[in-house]
Amino acid sequence: MAVPPEVATVLREARVVAVLGAHRDPERPAFYVPDYLHRAGYTVLPVNVTLAGETLWGRAVAPTLDALTVGVDVVDVFRRAEALPAHVDEILAMTPRPKVVWLQSGIRHDEVARRLEAAGIRVIQDRCMLADHRTLDR
Repeated sequence: MAVPPEVATVLREARVVAVLGAHRDPERPAFYVPDYLHRAGYTVLPVNVTLAGETLWGRAVAPTLDALTVGVDVVDVFRRAEALPAHVDEILAMTPRPKVVWLQSGIRHDEVARRLEAAGIRVIQDRCMLADHRTLDR
């Protein structure tokens, strides 16, 4: 599957990725996708309230997105669609706001996407950062 130009631009320009729903189990996409991104040179900031204080990819796991103290280019989301509305205010409270919110494969929420886009944040839905990154230059 070809990577749309706007998605390729995000992958090439982003450097810092916050992973909402990061996990420590290597069998779960919420671990192996950000692990791949980390190995590909991105700074990966794990976010998961139940893992807060643990270390993943050389960084302490933050409890919430708005607890991050560095600017983020992309928020990569590994949460069920029905949980997303509860994160909109948290995303909008980030300083500075992320340029992109990326909903991983199988995750779509058009209402959340509209709210974020109205605030100037690009939303990519139902795509895998790992798969798209691997096919960038093929």
